[in-house]
Amino acid sequence: MNAGKSTSLLQSAHNYREQGMRPLVYTAAIDDRFGRGVVRSRIGLEAQASLFDDSTDFMALVSGALYDGPVACVLVDEAQFLAAAQVDTLARVVDECSVPVLCYGIRTDFRGELFPGSARLLAIADKLSELKTVCTCGRKATMTLRMGADGHAMVDGAQVEIGGNERYESRCRQHWVAAMRDAAMPCS
Repeated sequence: MNAGKSTSLLQSAHNYREQGMRPLVYTAAIDDRFGRGVVRSRIGLEAQASLFDDSTDFMALVSGALYDGPVACVLVDEAQFLAAAQVDTLARVVDECSVPVLCYGIRTDFRGELFPGSARLLAIADKLSELKTVCTCGRKATMTLRMGADGHAMVDGAQVEIGGNERYESRCRQHWVAAMRDAAMPCS
């Protein structure tokens, strides 16, 4: 979170389009913070995208798009919301259709647990690139806190709750552990 994933995706899409190539851009249907079918970065860049959910068949979509001409690449925002089987299908798009796939997302939820899509990407991706963000202490932030209305970290809840800076904060592991410990054992 706050590492520039969507900005990087939008820059990649722009670079392909500038060269006259056609990228296919997808974002999670569940994430409607900026409107449905919009990839938007925190610095204000945005572009339209096709939506995916658990039932999306990427092989069918890419195969269908190939009938209209070459596809330069597939760009997937919020890739943590992919199902593991969809990650396998995207790998097939690379291997069988020779179309590069770039997925952008976070590894873990607010409890430090892998998302299913992220777990599968970590297992089979040809290449992993980590975008860095920083904790309030200045160290590399690798964890995400979900904040409650009271301003304290939450330790329980559904794995997926859509939100931005008003709900989530990036932290280094040390400060994430401290916040989760404090939230689990509040002062009496």
